[in-house]
Amino acid sequence: FEFCEPSFVTGNCLEISPDCTQYDRVYCGAGVQKEHEDYMKNLLKVGGILVMPLEEKLTKITRTGPSAWETKKILAVSFAPLIQPNHSDSGKSRLVHLPPVAVRSLQDLARIAIRGTIKKIIHQETMSKNGNGLKNPPRFKRRRVRRRRMETIVFLDKEVFASRISNPSDDNNNCEETEDERREEEETKPSELKPDPPVNFLREKVLSLPLPDPLKYYLLYYREK
Repeated sequence: FEFCEPSFVTGNCLEISPDCTQYDRVYCGAGVQKEHEDYMKNLLKVGGILVMPLEEKLTKITRTGPSAWETKKILAVSFAPLIQPNHSDSGKSRLVHLPPVAVRSLQDLARIAIRGTIKKIIHQETMSKNGNGLKNPPRFKRRRVRRRRMETIVFLDKEVFASRISNPSDDNNNCEETEDERREEEETKPSELKPDPPVNFLREKVLSLPLPDPLKYYLLYYREK
């Protein structure tokens, strides 16, 4: 994303304006008819790579020169074919104008490279501090089994007597359960204090560098939203 922000254009790929720029990488996600093979290949720069389904084969085409291509069949596939251009009533096709390629300035490219290097350093420092990267390993709690009191109904002739028979160990278990419940409530009770905001390690690292303030602010600037 830092290298090239994506942009999207709606239209038929077989109606691209002839004055559009050529590209380093082109991928087509629909079956290309044989008569459109040269059209797709001409979208490449010299050294560019095109991947497209051609004649039921996923094909990789590399442009090795102004009029030279290297073709490699990768594997058998089945894709829906490209939709043919739908000409308007006047008979003219609707040309698709792709966005121009804007080359970044050397200053902008240097900023991206510096930020990437600082991110790698922060990641390495974090991994070395945390070992495998797990700050807080998961805790396995002992499952507490609740013991229910046993109620018994005794039938004597025509009279019914209901009694409650308790386990002798219930008193001790009840104390233990009460203590366990209190601990669980303390653990699950949300903290009254607000959680600390996440730390922006990249910002702190840039601000700690021995650089002029304008350069620090430039490194911290990413992109206007």
